[in-house]
Amino acid sequence: MGSPIWQKSSYSGSSNACIEVRATSRTVELRESEDGDVVLRTDSAAFADLLRAVKAGELDHHA
Repeated sequence: MGSPIWQKSSYSGSSNACIEVRATSRTVELRESEDGDVVLRTDSAAFADLLRAVKAGELDHHA
């Protein structure tokens, strides 16, 4: 079995200015499309907490 495929939001269209994500058996990995050498790894529970906070607007003040 090969490495999981990086996925990006359909909202980014053909732009490379986005965050890509992939899930492995132990982690969720994130990277910026324009700088794929830097990868952030976290567990699925922490990633779920991040998604919940983003959807709830809890991080909007950082924009």
